[in-house]
Amino acid sequence: MSIVKATGKGQVVIPIYLRKKYNIKKGSKVNIYEGEGGVIIIKPLPDEPIEATRGILKGKTSLTEALLKDRKEEAERG
Repeated sequence: MSIVKATGKGQVVIPIYLRKKYNIKKGSKVNIYEGEGGVIIIKPLPDEPIEATRGILKGKTSLTEALLKDRKEEAERG
């Protein structure tokens, strides 16, 4: 745990060991929000958000395959 001081502008320094661990560099974006119990949470955002989320919704069934199957069944019905 580290204790840091806030500047007059409300800025704080993220300790070096956390910046290295979470790859936070100059210009990196972070999300700051309030959690339960008044806890302030600082969450680093990925440099490439689209690439970072690639594959998180993978399941056993492809959504494209499910859509094509559904369309085929609709066509057969009428």
